Amino acid sequence: MDLSLSKDLEAYRIEVREWLEENLPKGWGTPLYKKPQNVEEERVFYRGWEKTIYKGGFNGITWPKEYGGQEKTSIHEIIYYEEAGKLNAPPEVNALGKALFGPTLLVYGTEEQKKRYLEPLLKGEEMWCQGFSEPNAGSDLASLQTKAGLDGDEWVITGQKVWTSGAQFADWCFVLARTDQNVPKHKGITFFIIPMDAEGVTVRPIVQMDKQSMFNEVFFDGVRIPKDHYVGELNDGWKIAMTTLSFERGTMSLGRQAQFQKEFEHIVKLSKELRTEDGSLVADNAYYRQKLAEIYAEIRIFRYHGLKTMSQLMNENRLGPEASMQKVFWSSMHVKLGELAMEILGEHAPYWGESSLGKGILQGNDFLSRGETIYAGTTQVQKNIIAERVLQLPR
Repeated sequence: MDLSLSKDLEAYRIEVREWLEENLPKGWGTPLYKKPQNVEEERVFYRGWEKTIYKGGFNGITWPKEYGGQEKTSIHEIIYYEEAGKLNAPPEVNALGKALFGPTLLVYGTEEQKKRYLEPLLKGEEMWCQGFSEPNAGSDLASLQTKAGLDGDEWVITGQKVWTSGAQFADWCFVLARTDQNVPKHKGITFFIIPMDAEGVTVRPIVQMDKQSMFNEVFFDGVRIPKDHYVGELNDGWKIAMTTLSFERGTMSLGRQAQFQKEFEHIVKLSKELRTEDGSLVADNAYYRQKLAEIYAEIRIFRYHGLKTMSQLMNENRLGPEASMQKVFWSSMHVKLGELAMEILGEHAPYWGESSLGKGILQGNDFLSRGETIYAGTTQVQKNIIAERVLQLPR
């Protein structure tokens, strides 16, 4: 397998790396960096970072130029995310808009919708969140109960969504709602566009164990939107949603691998400072050395998964159900990485904050890893996809 890139792509990698190093927020990744202290400061910071990425030419890397994109290849996008992962660049608060809504609109949207929504999204002027999951419709998404009824020239939306990442920052939400109650559950669903400042929209943050609120509950209480605020055909939302979810995994794998590698190196550093009960360094203990070696091997395996994705995109211009194998692999591997970090920290693991060992970063990553086995397709659902579509087993 030839894993080398062309000279042009290697030059692009250097361009990305140099741009990131020059444009990361002042003090980023060091104790000098001053974190946002509240939701409003977070909103200002993340919107500012999105605008910076756009000005640098790294938002909408694969999108057509007529909608504000760069019209480059998926390989360019993979390179960008890998370099951003290596430097642990700030998270992109508009990731759901760029990775899910935008590509979906490029496939199913009208020309008017594309011109209205895509460029403001890329410029960081409008943020998006995703309204799919509900309290009783997670893995079985087709069981959703949010309803939309036509009243004259307006749709009236009523229902609840949950696990809505970034809703506290969002201007818009792409929402699945039921528009026909008299057909099988996978039918009669429509893909709506709802402004988050509409009357009747309520966002309630879900406070996590680490006191952060990465996601929210969102309530729609008789929310009225214009008649044309939906994507694709009426009652065809399930097909559109499946297209949306197909964009959710693939090009970010090498970026994740780079982040996991940095996390691993942090753990190794601590293992050379902390001691076991018998007084020896953790790094010299055979049990921990074996555990660290296993995790290192899995991180490298994940890298080759990512390179295979790059190869598929370069040679076949597509991703198949094999992407589900990646999702199961990296999410379960990250759980093991988090558990090992907590085991090595030992009595220090429960302590939190800037002054703690690991500075709360490793603890936060351990918590985050549990959610990673659920979002973007639960492990159980992904195993079904692998069984049926890759291994050709019966349903």
